[in-house]
Amino acid sequence: MLSVKDVIDFTTARLAQLPPGYLPKWLLFISVVSVFNSIQTYISGLELTRRVYERQPTQTTELSARTFGTWTFVSCVIRFYGAFFINEEHIFQLTFISYLIAITHFGSEWLIFGTCKFGKGLLGPLVVATTSLTWMYNQKEYYTGLPW
Repeated sequence: MLSVKDVIDFTTARLAQLPPGYLPKWLLFISVVSVFNSIQTYISGLELTRRVYERQPTQTTELSARTFGTWTFVSCVIRFYGAFFINEEHIFQLTFISYLIAITHFGSEWLIFGTCKFGKGLLGPLVVATTSLTWMYNQKEYYTGLPW
């Protein structure tokens, strides 16, 4: 049986393996938060997901909420790997692309399909995606040794 001390020791050892700088820590933080966002789509149902798509909340079904949760979890896994292996070019690019997909999705739902409105529900994903993309774009050469 694992003790709390075992979990803390394991976590501390893993965190020590993160590459230097704040970007890997940010990617790990976003990944952990995304796990909880994914779980809530399966547990609490529609309420929080409908906040994101608040202009057309009735288009958000239980199935679409769970699908959104699954997509969020896949993104979480990619960003988790990005946090620990940000120095590897292909992992860096995959992590970057995951944010491009997110901003494209949320931007198109806001500007093209009209299911989102600029408010609390959309602000979080837009801020996270924009911040991450800008930060990663500016730090690629530092972490991978290769320019864009």
